[in-house]
Amino acid sequence: MSVVVCGEAMLLMLAEPGIPLERATAFRRSVAGAETNVATGLARLGHEVSWLGRLGADPAGRSVLSMLRAEGIGTRHTVTDPHAPTGLLLRDSHPSRAIDVQYYRAGSAASRLTPGELVPEMVGGAKFVHVTGITPMLSDSAHQATLRLFDLARQAGARVSFDPNIRLKLGTPEQWRERVAPLLGRADVVLAGADELELLQVDPATLGGLVVVKHRDKSAGCAGLRQEPFQVPVTDPVGAGDAFAAGFLSGLLRGEPYEVCLREAAAVAALVVQCPNDTDGLPDRAGLDRALAAFTEAGETVHR
Repeated sequence: MSVVVCGEAMLLMLAEPGIPLERATAFRRSVAGAETNVATGLARLGHEVSWLGRLGADPAGRSVLSMLRAEGIGTRHTVTDPHAPTGLLLRDSHPSRAIDVQYYRAGSAASRLTPGELVPEMVGGAKFVHVTGITPMLSDSAHQATLRLFDLARQAGARVSFDPNIRLKLGTPEQWRERVAPLLGRADVVLAGADELELLQVDPATLGGLVVVKHRDKSAGCAGLRQEPFQVPVTDPVGAGDAFAAGFLSGLLRGEPYEVCLREAAAVAALVVQCPNDTDGLPDRAGLDRALAAFTEAGETVHR
């Protein structure tokens, strides 16, 4: 595998666009989860990806597993838990109104991840291991499993990519600082929002790895470079950060300079926010190349 991701996968039920969650009568089924979004983005861009995680032995879990496999994501290390459910996420989708996100993840199979489940063969040969701050915040055992994953990656010679991905419904700012802030210093690549770094009270200059900062104006930068966002109509902003991570990691995997990594990351994010769920806009390689040409060059934008 080029990349191993480890984290939570939930069944997403997305309300029909524009309808508030409490009024919605029609929902579209999909997969949610920060690491699974990144895995999907990388798989579509042509990289071999393996997903580590736990699902319930229930219809939601079987549905999630089927959708991951349909994307070409490796799932042979998935644990199916007969005693805990697959997490569920309900949300609505609006282009210019606050989005209501409801999580049903307490006691889920994903929250029961333990360090003993992670073994060296799961990351053997990987170039990158990607995880977010959501995973260690799910439970004490998931926190310990995340620490174990960092150790295994280091032993295998894989680089660790880490996105704090702060969700305050999972814990207070103090809890996030206690569990997640120390992980930034252990990562080789950190992809974080400026607001997240402030909440975690982490100065990016003190981190030893590559730090990619996503700014409040939607620009991003690293190593003295800055990438402005591509101007597109926004249908739904959810999933933009995961899309950015997929685009940036894809560039790193191909050995591209940081300038190219930033540009491709911004393009993938711009494509995702034009669609109503987290993954519909994620492009394949040809689609990303066409989008970049449309964003950066004058001329015909219709692919005929």
